[in-house]
Amino acid sequence: MTATRVEADVIRRLPKAVLHDHLDGGLRPATVVELADAVGHTLPTTDPAELAAWYYEAANSGDLVRYIATFEHTLAVMQTREGLLRTAEEYVLDLAADGVVYGEVRYAPELMVRGGLTLPEVVETVQEGLAAGMAKAAAAGTPVRVGTLLCGMRMFDRSREIADLVVAFRDAGVVGFDIAGAEDGFPPADHLAAFEYLRRENVPFTIHAGEAHGLPSIHQALQVCGAQRIGHGVRITDDIPDLAAGKLGRLAGWVRDRRVALEMCPTSNLQTGAATSIAEHPITALKDLGFRVTLNTDNRLVSGTTMTREMSLLVEQAGWTAEDLRTVTLNALKSAFLPFDERNAIIRDVVLPGYEAAL
Repeated sequence: MTATRVEADVIRRLPKAVLHDHLDGGLRPATVVELADAVGHTLPTTDPAELAAWYYEAANSGDLVRYIATFEHTLAVMQTREGLLRTAEEYVLDLAADGVVYGEVRYAPELMVRGGLTLPEVVETVQEGLAAGMAKAAAAGTPVRVGTLLCGMRMFDRSREIADLVVAFRDAGVVGFDIAGAEDGFPPADHLAAFEYLRRENVPFTIHAGEAHGLPSIHQALQVCGAQRIGHGVRITDDIPDLAAGKLGRLAGWVRDRRVALEMCPTSNLQTGAATSIAEHPITALKDLGFRVTLNTDNRLVSGTTMTREMSLLVEQAGWTAEDLRTVTLNALKSAFLPFDERNAIIRDVVLPGYEAAL
């Protein structure tokens, strides 16, 4: 399979796994329009196709802070029980339609309480919507398993409170924790109390690092905070002066040798200026050097993307093969925040047979 170039019409049928995907960045444009009308929120346009185009264009600023600002409109329609139920259910159905068999969805509950819901009510409602989506997907013959990551916002001070929520709901579908938001000026160590608490409670977590800020953010996320995965991590190449030669610095060596998963999001990285092109995105060189890279969408609405599209771009512009696509899918499942036997079951019973059948 190593030399197999996979055709575009096959890619959608391949089983996929996504670890880095934000709930509030993946709404259907038509849903945003309908929910905005219901709550009286003004959008840039009420035409779904035009709204999708607006999101993609607005996010192509090359600046992470401006990219994040586009979430104003999706968050505005996710402040009610009805909005959260619908967006969570549709999230799962959209993954299933894209061939995703395992996904981890992340969101910040503290950003969804303006309508009067409490933090626990937000989590309960999202989990109810996800469960409904998984049930419908299974009934349609496209089963998908979805775990939840709760995010603390790195520019605010509620991360310890969100960590409590993770522990409270870890037997109800919440599988881990993250901090999100603007990186520069908001180091992960500001939230050390949350990370220390989660380690004591045996709860895994990932940290956004190495996207808008460089090696110090990755080092701090790993060596000070104890992250098991790194969100994005594109700037790890700063510790590999010659990618072609593959000589690693000490931090890059640590990441590779200890199989720390890098949750890489090529299209999103182009939009925020963390990478210059799909062809030259570090994911390919890091894959070839043996890093545990995973392929992700980040924000499907904001980036105008899907897992099928991300895979297709790498095949078309970076020369990826079917074996490369299988490798990043297996990497994601090996690093998923699921028990070992459950990860292995998805690999053995779903992914490997799915690749054999599709190819």
